Amino acid sequence: MDPTLKRRIMLEHYEHPINRGLIEDDTYIKINTNNESCIDNLDIMYKIENGRISDIRFDGEACVISISATSIMIKNLIGKTKEQIMEILENYENMIDQREYDEHILGELNVYHDIYQQPNRKKCALLPFESLKKILEKM
Repeated sequence: MDPTLKRRIMLEHYEHPINRGLIEDDTYIKINTNNESCIDNLDIMYKIENGRISDIRFDGEACVISISATSIMIKNLIGKTKEQIMEILENYENMIDQREYDEHILGELNVYHDIYQQPNRKKCALLPFESLKKILEKM
C-alpha cells in the first residue's frame, strides 16, 4: 500500500473516528481494554442482535494506531456474523504476526501490514481486537 495513502487513512480514522462516544444503553456489552506499556485505554461497547454485531461504540484515550485501528475495526465488523468476524480476526492477527493472510478480507486494516517492523506498536494495533475476542465468546 502506498505510504501516503496509508498515512491518510490512519489519520482520517484518528481525527474522525467512526462511532466515538459511549451511550447509556443496557443492551450493549461494554469491555475495557488497555495497554499497560502506554496510555492506551479504551472502553468498547458492542450490541449483538440476531447473531450479528449491529453496533459498536468506543471512547477513551489512546495513540493514533489504537484509535484508528478501532475505527477501522468498527467499519469492518458492523453487520457481521461470528464466523465472518472470526475470519477477519484470524487474518488480521496473521498479518500483524507476519503469517500468511488474505488481504482482500481486511480492507483498510491492511494499513497495518508492516507494523511488525515496530514490535512495540503491535499491541496498539491489536488492542481493539482483544475486546473482540471476549465478545466472540458471548455470541
